[in-house]
Amino acid sequence: EGREDLQVNRLETQIWIKPDIQKTDVDFSEILNAIQEIAKDVNIFFDELEGVNSPSKDDDSLLHHGNLTSTSDDASRLEVVGEEVPDKNKANGLYFRDGKCRIDYILVYRKSNPQTEKREVFERNIRAEGLQMEKESSLTNSDIIFVKLHAPWEVLGKYAELMNVRMPFRRKIYYLHRRYKFMNRIEKQISRFRGWLPRKPMKLDKETLPDLEENDCYTAPFSQQRIHHFIIHNKDTFFNNATRSRIVHHILQRVKYEEGKNKIGLNRLLSNGSYEAAFPLHEGSYRSKNSIRTHGAENHRHLLYECWASWGVWYKYQPLDLVRRYFGEKIGLYFAWLGWYTGMLFPAAFIGLFVFLYGVTTLNHCQVSKEVCQATDIIMCPICDKYCPFMRLSDSCVYAKVTHLFDNGATVFFAVFMAVWATVFLEFWKRRRAVIAYDWDLIDWEEEEEEIRPQFEAKYSKKERMNPISGKPEPYQAFADKCSRLIVSASGIFFMICVVIAAVFGIVIYRVVTVSTFAAFKWALIRNNSQVATTGTAVCINFCIIMLLNVLYEKVALFLTNLEQPRTESEWENSFTLKMFLFQFVNLNSSTFYIAFFLGRFTGHPGAYLRLINRWRLEECHPSGCLIDLCMQMGIIMVLKQTWNNFMELGYPLIQNWWTRRKLRQEYGTQRKTSFPQWEKDYNLQPMNAYGLFDEYLEMILQFGFTTIFVAAFPLAPLLALLNNIIEIRLDAYKFVTQWRRPLASRAKDIGIWYGILEGIGILSVITNAFVIAVTSDFIPRLVYAYKYGPCAGQGEAGQKCMVGYVNASLSVFLVSDFENRSEPTSNGSEFSGSPLKYCRYRDYRDPPHSPVPYGYTLQFWHVLAARLAFIIVFEHLVFCIKHLISYLIPDLPKDLRDRMRREKYLIQEMMYEAELERLQKERKERKKNGKSYHNEWP
Repeated sequence: EGREDLQVNRLETQIWIKPDIQKTDVDFSEILNAIQEIAKDVNIFFDELEGVNSPSKDDDSLLHHGNLTSTSDDASRLEVVGEEVPDKNKANGLYFRDGKCRIDYILVYRKSNPQTEKREVFERNIRAEGLQMEKESSLTNSDIIFVKLHAPWEVLGKYAELMNVRMPFRRKIYYLHRRYKFMNRIEKQISRFRGWLPRKPMKLDKETLPDLEENDCYTAPFSQQRIHHFIIHNKDTFFNNATRSRIVHHILQRVKYEEGKNKIGLNRLLSNGSYEAAFPLHEGSYRSKNSIRTHGAENHRHLLYECWASWGVWYKYQPLDLVRRYFGEKIGLYFAWLGWYTGMLFPAAFIGLFVFLYGVTTLNHCQVSKEVCQATDIIMCPICDKYCPFMRLSDSCVYAKVTHLFDNGATVFFAVFMAVWATVFLEFWKRRRAVIAYDWDLIDWEEEEEEIRPQFEAKYSKKERMNPISGKPEPYQAFADKCSRLIVSASGIFFMICVVIAAVFGIVIYRVVTVSTFAAFKWALIRNNSQVATTGTAVCINFCIIMLLNVLYEKVALFLTNLEQPRTESEWENSFTLKMFLFQFVNLNSSTFYIAFFLGRFTGHPGAYLRLINRWRLEECHPSGCLIDLCMQMGIIMVLKQTWNNFMELGYPLIQNWWTRRKLRQEYGTQRKTSFPQWEKDYNLQPMNAYGLFDEYLEMILQFGFTTIFVAAFPLAPLLALLNNIIEIRLDAYKFVTQWRRPLASRAKDIGIWYGILEGIGILSVITNAFVIAVTSDFIPRLVYAYKYGPCAGQGEAGQKCMVGYVNASLSVFLVSDFENRSEPTSNGSEFSGSPLKYCRYRDYRDPPHSPVPYGYTLQFWHVLAARLAFIIVFEHLVFCIKHLISYLIPDLPKDLRDRMRREKYLIQEMMYEAELERLQKERKERKKNGKSYHNEWP
């Protein structure tokens, strides 16, 4: 009872007690010094290479096409006495030729590559570190050579201790909080009620999931001296495959390949072309002839496919522990964040759908849309020069009704809700991340001191200074040089933002020109809906420009980031991420900002229109308002962007892998292809993106911006995001499991710089939604009319009966004879009343033409403007106060988690003491049994 909710996990820091301590007063400084002596990293330098007696040449005599040939020392291999070599292990391509040594890592190179000497030295040092190696030529290309690496138990134990890899050492002791009788009775009643409900259909079947031992055990940093404390059933499986690969990669990153201070590490060999690829192997095929329910999973990859990447489990929770075990904590955290974001979208999507349905149900009772639909006697002025005709206000009845679906009384509530939702989402993610970090042993984990990028070393190798952490000399970048590079980079960013603005300006000119063209079109459908046709085509063209500029921005961001010369890979990644997000965010939202806040705001009035370059008249809003344009912009861009991203994420790798498989079938036949070893199959898969999880995070962060920034204008955005994310999780899972090579299992304790970007978007969303409600929608003008100018003025009411006459009050009168020559329409409006029109109406608060100040602003205009500014200030301050209050009230660390951590610390200390005491008592009994006695024994 209560095991799932009251788990007790691990403690990060643990001090071990030496077995030969003969006194109770422990000198902890001596223990720490001993640990530091053990943790010294040993590298093989070139003056020691002469004594290595192992093969070193890339000799073709060692290679046989399709056969395994070992170049490792047979005496150091793990051998099982009395057991024959498993034929199954030989056949599945996951083991060496002996069928006992599992392949932990694969290196790929071409024999024709000239970097032979570097590889010889590198592979010699690999063997000197204790790794075992086999080589084999490819079955499809004899020029391609696969180097298979295996880490024996001794090497794994040594480096696991140096890397502080945490391993299970004692089963968890579960405990229950003290319960009162009243609470027990309530829980019994709740359990009875749950018995009538479905049995948690969203949870995965525990019978199909393996028993992940590390989740049910306390863990501690591995120590060879205290190996008896750890739960070791089988040395071959004690370290899982992801941990073994991470240890091997750690070794490869610290092995030299050439004489010189910085000639070290696998990454440099990959960058200079010595090796073509390096990756850990997948654990076999992800498909099986047998059902997983009857025969179980073939391997963890097959289990992930059936329980995570399959479309049949789209409604179930993700097996995050299994994802973390197979792909590592960094990828596991991404999917945990994506799942949390998707789950939090459910209330937002529900409220957004409710706002939309509220607009649908109140449509027939909306006084404003009624007046628009009944205004057959109100003639509106043309919305463009010459070719646009006069039109009845009732012709925009459909647009007025559609506008009401998104702009109704619930819109303000929804905008406040989404601003609060964004804060709650981030605050609760912090709590969720803390629980995950605790469960995955990441609470006190800190990244190792990062290596300096080779480009940085090459650029600043002449200037050195002492590293304050390691105490070693390292390349140094002068402050003046760094500042000058940052200034140039900032100038490049500003220039690219200007390019985006220029593209938006081009779209504006397109809209201005084409609205007149569509108004004179031959087809009546387009001619009568010229403004909608203009908006739709402009959005599609804008989307094409967005996708083209994204390709350019990636190259520019890469160039500017390299120009800055970041010192480490994490600094490079953060700088590149910030630039790419800034570029794509501006590129994606610039036209939306134009439509929301500038379209129809600075057009002037009939007879005195403002023009671009004194030629093109600026575009006006539709008689029913500009909100319909903003809704179209957001809906089309959001749907097209998500569809394109999903195709590029999954469709492109699928097509590439299908083409590769097709060529192999044509050359070798279907039967031969199925017999390819695992390393050959994985090599033919697509490598993971060069920027890691950058594209996945960027897509979701941009979607988060679309969901929050203009949500007041498009309440269905959270619903579209939710539907997309349900598909996105399975698409990404399918891609990782089936289409990509297995990425290296790397660790991370949070989502990095993306969290700060999410907080910035949350702040920006409050400001933009305040402006959308105050400026873009008609909420404030209606409110001012209801309380100041309508039938209920001074009565403190604002119902639908108070909106009678609003449409007429929001339209101004224009004398047709006052049109400019280039704006005068070709028709005189005689088709409406049988005689030429004298007056037409337009959206604005201006005096009539015969007033003392013709077409001057009315008092109602200034009241509306003051109300808009007041609403923006009050809305922003109120929402920001609520956000900060919620942030203050929600602690980052759940109380039960804090109590579990404290209790676990106490339990671990007790268990370690008891285990050490039990071992010493056994030794004492053995000594007495053998007739040996010692004085001053402890205890």
